[in-house]
Amino acid sequence: MGFVKEFKEFAMKGNVMDMAVGVIIGGAFGKIVSSLVEDIIMPLVSLATGGTDFSNLFVRFGEIPEGVANNYAALKEAGVSMFAYGAFIQNIIDFLIIALCIFLMIKAMNKLSKKKAEEPAPEPEPSAEEKLLGEIRDLLKEKK
Repeated sequence: MGFVKEFKEFAMKGNVMDMAVGVIIGGAFGKIVSSLVEDIIMPLVSLATGGTDFSNLFVRFGEIPEGVANNYAALKEAGVSMFAYGAFIQNIIDFLIIALCIFLMIKAMNKLSKKKAEEPAPEPEPSAEEKLLGEIRDLLKEKK
């Protein structure tokens, strides 16, 4: 089998296509959760912690170049060496929310599949032989 034909068979299998769709949707879901963390949750956390801006928490290792503001974005752009623990905290919160959402989705899917599994299978239709034996039994009961 040629390499191209073998690759085509591999790429067109259902599992590969499902995985590709999952990766694309996962990327979009990650953006939604990141926005939720950055735009909604972190401002609330900042409000609760007295106005702390987590994205601007850092420890600077180098000198501030002349004309550069002493904030994370400006120092990062200027190439100053920093330990940005605020961004790390924000990414941890991001991860925990994504993990919670995935956990809740999987839990709901498991619950739905469990309900499907619990539904009893319908009684199988009796065979022609069983129907005939039932009729004979009924006729014998009537004669008694």
